[in-house]
Amino acid sequence: MESKYIFVTGGVTSSLGKGIISASLAKLLQARGFSVTIQKFDPYINIDPGTLNPYEHGECFVTDDGAETDLDLGHYERFLNIPTSQANNVTTGKIYNHVITQERQGAYLGKTVQVVPHITDEIKRRLLLLGQTGEYDIVITEIGGCVGDIESLPFIEAVRQLRWELPQSDSLVIHLTLLPYLKAAGELKTKPTQHSVKALSEAGVQPDILVCRSEHPIPLEMRKKIALFCNVKVNSVIESLDAETIYDVPLMMKKEKLDDRVIKKLKLSGKHELNLDSWKEFLGRLKNPTEEVHIALVGKYVELPDAYKSIIEAFIHGGAANECKVRIKTIQSEYLTRDNIDMLLGKSDGVLVAPGFGSRGFEGKLEAIKYVRERNVPFLGICLGMQCAAVEFARNVLGLSDAASTEMNPNTINPVIDLMEDQKDVTQKGGTMRLGSYICELRKGSRAQHIYGKTKISERHRHRYEFNNKYLQAFEENGMLATGINPDTNLVEVIELQNHPWFVAAQYHPELKSTVLNPHPLFVKFIKAAIQHTKTKNDYLKG
Repeated sequence: MESKYIFVTGGVTSSLGKGIISASLAKLLQARGFSVTIQKFDPYINIDPGTLNPYEHGECFVTDDGAETDLDLGHYERFLNIPTSQANNVTTGKIYNHVITQERQGAYLGKTVQVVPHITDEIKRRLLLLGQTGEYDIVITEIGGCVGDIESLPFIEAVRQLRWELPQSDSLVIHLTLLPYLKAAGELKTKPTQHSVKALSEAGVQPDILVCRSEHPIPLEMRKKIALFCNVKVNSVIESLDAETIYDVPLMMKKEKLDDRVIKKLKLSGKHELNLDSWKEFLGRLKNPTEEVHIALVGKYVELPDAYKSIIEAFIHGGAANECKVRIKTIQSEYLTRDNIDMLLGKSDGVLVAPGFGSRGFEGKLEAIKYVRERNVPFLGICLGMQCAAVEFARNVLGLSDAASTEMNPNTINPVIDLMEDQKDVTQKGGTMRLGSYICELRKGSRAQHIYGKTKISERHRHRYEFNNKYLQAFEENGMLATGINPDTNLVEVIELQNHPWFVAAQYHPELKSTVLNPHPLFVKFIKAAIQHTKTKNDYLKG
């Protein structure tokens, strides 16, 4: 079967949830037996989000092949349980970079290079790329931004051209809009949706299906009105109410028969039995917890939840696996001191020190780690969180008072964390870190090996600094063991503390591989340790 293409656009406002709708539809189609992938086209001119501050664009999601991508790719992987790659995220920057490079090489034979056809041709080539591999029945493309944005115009034009070039039943457009509720009038308003569809139609693209975000159910008469003014069938006006959890959305879209409409319009056949049993089992565990723990997430970007999106979702997956409600308390590490730490962390059943870059909040993270190390509170450190654990141990256990990372203090005489050797000549910032999946060998009998249930793992990375092996012997002699090592570079990947109930830190990012159907073992076991800590604490208080 030739691949079919679904384009998801958005209007009225940003952050309506195009990524969740795309992932939910993909989940439904996958559950019917179709092979599905999703790609995100972002209109910003950055080559990728790797150099963006998380406050600008949320977390940077890293794929197995080392692509720094939009956080929506995390949703795609968590819903579909299949990895994405470089090809799944394209930006305006990538498009223009490629076209300009081609022009400099003389590829256009003296022609004037223009947005149409050269930029749009390159967009179309990338839109079709995954479909041409022969691996997928359906390719869903989420177009970032809002219809009407000047940045999005070349993408919409490319979709228009592609719709004209492809057979009629090989593509469709889903447009996501907002139906605002005016409290004073006591009713939903359709005008923003009408204007959004009008803007899309003026660009030459007529949507086939409208998904309308709303805080209230959409009456049939209103659906008929939207259908009439937006030139779609009534049963193609899909209601998308606010959900208790994003993982409810596939079932909500099933109830609205979004997948049925897509299958009919694309004339898909042969695979129709829907199987969402494992998804429903996950939701059952998620919504009916038998335990509850309080986890402190210590980081420097906590004001924006999307900055730690994959970590928060990994806690949801790991919590459901333990039938446990994980209540996350975010703590700004910049303001964490030994004077307020007991007030901020005292009631926590576990503490996670998050990734990040730069010196802001670094000392606060060290205070958090010292607190949990001395009080036997379960601890998980990720990337910079592992590096902080090493620095804290060096200062307060080994007695190296000036121990530091050279990222924070280039002049330290005890660089426990130092710039990786192959990073020392790097001058460009974008796409030059140690990125993507690398093998890690776990020490037999270690906590890490027990957590994973095997001795060889593969995890995703995003860092420039590493543990300095000159200090490894001193660490091990004092109870901090390096239990995960990259076999090719001897890079320390995992450290764990002896004589502590649960103290594990990893240089890699385990949260990036956690999915609904495969919760990451580090998060599952960390939450289990937090549950045990709660019980021990409660027993002590009762006794």
